[in-house]
Amino acid sequence: MGKVTGFKEFERQDEKYTSVEDRVQNYNEFTVPLSDSEITKQGSRCMDCGIPFCHSGCPLGNLIPDFNHMVHQGEWQKASWLLHSTNNFPEFTGRLCPAPCEKSCVLGIIEDPVSIENIEKNIVERAFKEGWIKPQPPETRTGKTIAVVGSGPAGLAAAQQLNRAGHTVTVFERDDEIGGLLRYGIPNFKMEKGIIDRRVAILEAEGITFKTNVNVGVNYDVEDLKAFDSVVLCGGATERRSLPTPGIDADGVVQAMDFLTQQTKVLFGKKVENQVMATDKNVIVIGGGDTGSDCIGTSNRHGAKSVVNFEIMPKPPGHRSPTTPWPFWPLQLKTSSSHEEGVERNWLINTKEFVKDKNGKLIALKTVNVEWKMVPGQRPQLIEIAGTEKTWPCDLALLALGFAGPESTLADKLGLKTDARSNYKAEYGKYQTNVPNIFTAGDMRRGQSLIVWAISEGREAARQVDLYLMGKSNLPSKDVTGDLVAM
Repeated sequence: MGKVTGFKEFERQDEKYTSVEDRVQNYNEFTVPLSDSEITKQGSRCMDCGIPFCHSGCPLGNLIPDFNHMVHQGEWQKASWLLHSTNNFPEFTGRLCPAPCEKSCVLGIIEDPVSIENIEKNIVERAFKEGWIKPQPPETRTGKTIAVVGSGPAGLAAAQQLNRAGHTVTVFERDDEIGGLLRYGIPNFKMEKGIIDRRVAILEAEGITFKTNVNVGVNYDVEDLKAFDSVVLCGGATERRSLPTPGIDADGVVQAMDFLTQQTKVLFGKKVENQVMATDKNVIVIGGGDTGSDCIGTSNRHGAKSVVNFEIMPKPPGHRSPTTPWPFWPLQLKTSSSHEEGVERNWLINTKEFVKDKNGKLIALKTVNVEWKMVPGQRPQLIEIAGTEKTWPCDLALLALGFAGPESTLADKLGLKTDARSNYKAEYGKYQTNVPNIFTAGDMRRGQSLIVWAISEGREAARQVDLYLMGKSNLPSKDVTGDLVAM
């Protein structure tokens, strides 16, 4: 490394946020970028650690020490080349990824880990600014046609890789804009949608065709997919979880994704009838994950009277738990920027009833505190604690409970096998379903997961499709250990 003592000389510095008072007044990104000189220092904190675990912690196998070193040396264009060699969309991951790479950083054992995610974001933003990211259409076409169903990160990655191999690619998206959950599931204050648009413009210039408002299996006959030589299903895991709780049908109990999608559509001038608003309401968000956090941030921007968060699991420790030692993903409390904007967080609490008035409107939630009983060899048991019942005033309950798996429509109509969790069956590393020319990747194959896994699976599936169609492939790949294999 160019600065072998950098980790001793410089402390980790993260981007700052604008004040809560200012940022809740709009839906724009609110990070304050570090200077180029500070980012260079951050790159120099990357240790010459001998065996780096960061790029095995990352499902993409990003060449993290290498691009950190380039940033340290001021070789930003080389850093961009290295970054894009394994990651099609670092502008997405640099904003949205929970950064498993940082949790497996060797420096993180004794100090704050290297700020890999922020370095990644700065590299790609510098590359766009300098005009280094340009369309790279293939020199020749193979004559093979491929349909990619779904335009989230898995679908977009698969499409770009297959297009680079010279195939003619059409991407079908059932919504009115490209991006999948990146578009409507992620609030604009976490990623402004122009970030998606500029990348899609690159993909279009490379020769990929995008078709929106096309719901394959609903308003597009699956028989028409037979016109393509191969199909890649990247529709995500969009079957939302609910609760078997009395009163769940109350007016005011809303799925989180509906709430978030409506807000983003309205923000961009799209017509939404009867938008769910949190303004002047007592809001309770059920679910403590990222989607719950997004609902908290959106509710505060609506001007909610109060925002409360329920989580049925125990409160995680403030530091890495001994049960998840380095380099594993840690069991550790996460406090997001949305939490900092105002919320009362509650753990080990279970909703027993959604209370309605005579008109069916939600007016309260009844809860009970719980504990988890661990019995060796058995599933954990949820035990209610007597005497802890409580009624909470509530006008809007947002269900941020994650997703149960992919919708079954395409599997049913295409005759595809699914597993016990309803995921579309395809072996990891092969991505091929029981119908030979149909492949699947991302959340639709593995279940609800991370954006880096979606991009990784899209890239890997593309290579397998290329091998299926051509008998060989020059697309890069990783083996199951996470190492890059020869192109």
